[in-house]
Amino acid sequence: MMDWTDRHCRYLHRLLTRHSLLFTEMVNTGAIVHGNAERHLQFSSAEHPVALQVGGSDPAELAAATAIAHRFGYDEINLNVGCPSDRVQSGRFGACLMAEPDLVGACVRAMKEMTDRPVTVKCRIGIDDQDIEPGLDRFADTMIAAGADALYVHARKAWLQGLSPKENRTIPPLNYDRVYRLKSRLWTYPVFINGGIETLGAVDQHLRHVDGVMLGRAAYHNPMLLAEVDGLVFADPTPRPDLPSIMERMSVYAEAELSRGVRLNAIARHMLGLANGLPGARQFRQILSVEACRQGAGIEVFAAALAAVERHEKVVA
Repeated sequence: MMDWTDRHCRYLHRLLTRHSLLFTEMVNTGAIVHGNAERHLQFSSAEHPVALQVGGSDPAELAAATAIAHRFGYDEINLNVGCPSDRVQSGRFGACLMAEPDLVGACVRAMKEMTDRPVTVKCRIGIDDQDIEPGLDRFADTMIAAGADALYVHARKAWLQGLSPKENRTIPPLNYDRVYRLKSRLWTYPVFINGGIETLGAVDQHLRHVDGVMLGRAAYHNPMLLAEVDGLVFADPTPRPDLPSIMERMSVYAEAELSRGVRLNAIARHMLGLANGLPGARQFRQILSVEACRQGAGIEVFAAALAAVERHEKVVA
């Protein structure tokens, strides 16, 4: 979710679900240790619980990044060993590290020394021509021995040669059963599943086999899906937020951000899917995507987008 789940996106998602653990986009250790840590790690206290996802392969640098993240107050630090993008491979982190479980284990141990917060690992079921049975078992056992507190497993192989990052999200076949078998073997160890999960019905099915489910693009493109999570997954009887209440709270948030120099489109771009399935959704998206980009755009754009939906609803009624 690089370039997607920034702090504005997470603020929106937290309005939709009070209990789900939110993840940052992956941030490489160099940006944290040698760059502007404040810019990369800043987040609102309203986002808790929130996990920082980091990419790297140098234990010392990962330790330093973890120490910095700890000071910022993240609830979990997650090491990404599942991203197949070219720029990640060129930096020797992401999915290519599944070929080096001992190195990843050393990274986890170094990170654990710098925080009392959970340190977790996100991986694939394997890469390229690896045998996913012994390969994933060995990788998982190495992470457990190193002290990793949980595994998030994308139920696809990553093909580092021959497929683009986009193709790696869809072409390698999903193998949920392999993740189930891993959980069954590890028994009490926390295993979370990820990959191609688009409905809460599917979430319910997976929760019969594993400890948790990670949603990525489905939650981003259809964010109101998250409004159902607290009731269906966490048994929270609080009424789900509706579109008018979300737009009102995002207007308050946006007004404060605009006063700090943030452009409205930086916030609005995460809100395009809020009206999916409602009459007027197309006009809602158009207003947010076009009007929010205009110089000097303010929160009146949010009001106009909501009004487009409400007008259509009155016509339908």
